[in-house]
Amino acid sequence: MACCMDMPQRETVDGPTEGELHTGFLLDGRFRLDEVIGRSGMATIYDAQDLRTGERVAVKVPKMKIESDPVSYGRFQREGRIGSLLNDPSLLQFIPLDFPQSRPYIVTELLDGCTLAWVMHRVRPLAEADALKIASAVSEGLRAMHRRGFIHRDIKPGNIMICRDGRLCLMDFGLAEENDEGRGLLAGLTPLFGTPEYMAPEQVANRRNDQRTDIYSLGVVLYEMLTGRLPFEAQDVWSAAHMRVNGDPLPLRSLNSFVTPEAEEIVLHAMRRDPKERYQSAAELKRDLDLPDRVHVTGLSQRLQAPRWRLSLQGTPILSGIVIGLVSLASMVGLFFVLMHLR
Repeated sequence: MACCMDMPQRETVDGPTEGELHTGFLLDGRFRLDEVIGRSGMATIYDAQDLRTGERVAVKVPKMKIESDPVSYGRFQREGRIGSLLNDPSLLQFIPLDFPQSRPYIVTELLDGCTLAWVMHRVRPLAEADALKIASAVSEGLRAMHRRGFIHRDIKPGNIMICRDGRLCLMDFGLAEENDEGRGLLAGLTPLFGTPEYMAPEQVANRRNDQRTDIYSLGVVLYEMLTGRLPFEAQDVWSAAHMRVNGDPLPLRSLNSFVTPEAEEIVLHAMRRDPKERYQSAAELKRDLDLPDRVHVTGLSQRLQAPRWRLSLQGTPILSGIVIGLVSLASMVGLFFVLMHLR
């Protein structure tokens, strides 16, 4: 892809954190940690040598504070469990460990490339042909996940790796759930449980998630690739997240006149607020991405509704929690004064 010709040898990594394993450390007598290649709030990722096979691998080690946090550690364990069940070239491959581990860690293949987020930081917007090709590869990864009964729930540019050999790989299964279990979480509007800019309306509104939730998020990524901006922008991410519950984005061609009507139709179809009106499967979306010339343009861009601010406790779970808490506090205070008066 033209947009990936100047990718770096390694993306920039911040300095060491407290409690991090030092390079050169031999983990369980098998994995020699040679270089830190990534850090997040949850874990450190190392370029390591597998002394048993001689292969280069990636070793992901959770930070000590994560191991003591049941929710965050549960996410780390979920990533390892679900990743080990998935086997498709469009998904990050996990390496099974057949021995007791001295500490929690995950081992995966080592990818050579850079994230879509890195590319989009330098090239905005992308050429339409490149954007559709990337989205098609991601939809193939989603199709593989959905076939196994899992939804990803955190599709974003930072979780899409573009490899030097042309392969695109979907990563990070820490938020993945079985398709019949997927439901938005109250904590899901924090960075730990997802990325608000790419969430589907049902995630924001704390409703049931399914494979169409991933399709919406991929639609957001494709919107951003084609226009150079996110579909909903506000002073804070929570306001922007709420906008997608009550309204539609701007037509893509109003932001980038080079976008074809067919590509605009694909994106807006994927981003319908009502899941029943979206593509119903990743395979259906991929078909249009691969053959955009055959897409029937319905004039969807002419029927979009601008977001409107509407205060809704059902659609705003954080606000709902605050209101319920205040009502409970007021009730307790009132009860206290009644009891004091009776005494």
